[in-house]
Formats: sequence, C-alpha cells, structure tokens
Amino acid sequence: MSDSSDAPWYADGVKFRCTQCGNCCTGSPGAVWVTDEEIERIAEVLGKPAGEVRLFHTRPLRMKLSLREFANGDCTFFDAKTRRCTVYDARPAQCRTWPMWKSNLADRSAWEETARGCPGIGQGDFVPLEQIEQQLAESPL
Repeated sequence: MSDSSDAPWYADGVKFRCTQCGNCCTGSPGAVWVTDEEIERIAEVLGKPAGEVRLFHTRPLRMKLSLREFANGDCTFFDAKTRRCTVYDARPAQCRTWPMWKSNLADRSAWEETARGCPGIGQGDFVPLEQIEQQLAESPL
C-alpha cells in the first residue's frame, strides 16, 4: 500500500479488463480525437485511402480532428449488431487508453461513476500505477 500523501488515490493500482461491451463507443455525443497517423492506420485496416477515411469518418472540431458519430452518439466505427469496433486493432489512443483518462481518475468518486457504465472496471487484471501513468501520458484527454 502506498503511504505518500502526494500519491494519487490509484497509487496501488486498479483492476480493469476490457469486456468489449461497446459502452465506451456509444452514448452521449462527444469527441474522439484522432491524429493523421491514426487515420493512416485506420485506413490500412479498412483497406481504404486515408483521404476517404478522413472525409467520411472524421470532422473538424475545436481546431482538431474528431471521429464522426451517428445521430445516436455511437462512434462511426461501432458496429451495433456485433457491439464491436470495426477498427479495433487501429483504434485511436483515446480509445486504447480507456478508462485511464484524467477525468475518470480525478478522484475515487469519478472512477466509481465511470464504473457504472463500464463493466470492466473492478474486474480482471490488476493495472499497476506505472501502466496507468503510461496510459495517461498517451491519452489525448
């Protein structure tokens, strides 16, 4: 157990295993920030030109690029029938680092609130502080 008062509440790690439920790909509208490199990887997975992916699957937002979403808030790459990401192997950093986002880890109550919609939180593998910090550094949020 951590004994430093400066340590984050999650200093001893958290339990998380992605259940691939799709909940983080659906819901309220928002932004999924995507880089040019990520668009290239998505295009490669889809077997499409990067320009086509950019045109049909992204939108400018606050001087950045975000993935588009359907009217119901679902991500453009979310398959509602299978409840899976169609570009899972090339998903953007924001998706890869879920739920290790600053907002979700702000305090224990934020984590518990996030857990209400994410069945993988509190389950499965132990994620140590070092891995949490690495994912926080990789996340655009």
